[in-house]
Formats: sequence, C-alpha cells, structure tokens
Amino acid sequence: MPHLLYVEASPRKERSASIEVARAFLDAWGETHPEGTVDVLDVWTTPLPDFDGEALAGKYAALAGDVLSPAQEEAWVAIRALAARFQAADLILFAVPMWNYTIPYKLKHLFDLVSQKDLLFTFDERGQNGMLEAKAVVVNARGVAIGEDFPAEIYDHQSTYMATWLRMVGITDVHQIAVEKGLMGADLDRESREQARAEAGALARTL
Repeated sequence: MPHLLYVEASPRKERSASIEVARAFLDAWGETHPEGTVDVLDVWTTPLPDFDGEALAGKYAALAGDVLSPAQEEAWVAIRALAARFQAADLILFAVPMWNYTIPYKLKHLFDLVSQKDLLFTFDERGQNGMLEAKAVVVNARGVAIGEDFPAEIYDHQSTYMATWLRMVGITDVHQIAVEKGLMGADLDRESREQARAEAGALARTL
C-alpha cells in the first residue's frame, strides 16, 4: 500500500495557507488511495536533537570508517529514526511557508539532521548519489508574489532550496505549488488559496 510522509513546517496551523493547501492534497490523495497510510512529521512538535557533541563526533567517526562509541550510537538513534521516516515514504508532501525568502529554521534543522551519508545519500567516485526513490510535492506559501523588485531567479530561496535538497537525496519527480499574496488583502488571499487547493486536489489524484 502507498505510504505518504507529510512534513508540516508552518507554526500558524489553522491560519496557515501552506497547511490549508496541503490538507486539500491529503484529502484528495486519501480518496484516491483509501488503502494508503500517512505519517505526519510536524517540525514544531517533533523533538529535533541538536547536531553537536556526540552526534557530530559520530558522523566523522562513521566517515572515517571507525566504530561509533556507545555515546555516539545513542546520539544517532533519533537521527536514524527521523531518516527512516523519509526512507519509508513513497510520496513526501511538504507544507512550507517562506521566511525571509527561504525556509523556516525548524525545517532546515530537520534537513541538517537527516541529510547524512548512508541514510539519505551516499557518495563515491561518481559523486554524491541520493538514496530516496519517492516522489515529492511542495506547497510553498508566500505573503507576496516575488516580482520585478525581487526577481525569483535571484531571491527565491524557498522553492529552489527545496528542489536542491530533494535532488540531493535522490528525488527528481518533484511538484511545487505556490500560494502567494497572503498579505495583500483578504480577497487576494482567498483567491490564491482557492486556486492552490484546486491545483493540489487535481495533482493528488494523479500521484
């Protein structure tokens, strides 16, 4: 049966545009895959350990081919458990608000924990090789539309960061949905959410 990992990166919850659109996707996907399972990873409520001390030492021990100490092994239990949730997914859905033209720090924290050699990628003489084979959908919420004053090709570090990270871990089948103008008035906010919900629902029925 298909398994979906939903990564929720907005702390606004019921007021969040990215979550609202992601839920529309989840509803449609659930109707299309009644036998499917969903794992919700909320970066604001899921414990994310610091990546320092024994965790960092364990990383370099593994890279050197050394056996991890008991303290290092203990530090890596939570990291491996988080990575396993990505490894188990056939489809990964992200709800991502734009913060200062990039992603929230909690989501970056999650990526910094799980983006480890032999967990989500490896490397050899060919270069870096992603290990995941899932598909991905990213809902990007923005208070304004990135336009002439801030050209997207220069200032959009939200959708481009997500695409880069996904490519790093091996995912190339990526669909991105934008929800813009949330701070430009109630009418524009409502219209943008409606359009994005419809796009998300239609996409979910194809995946």
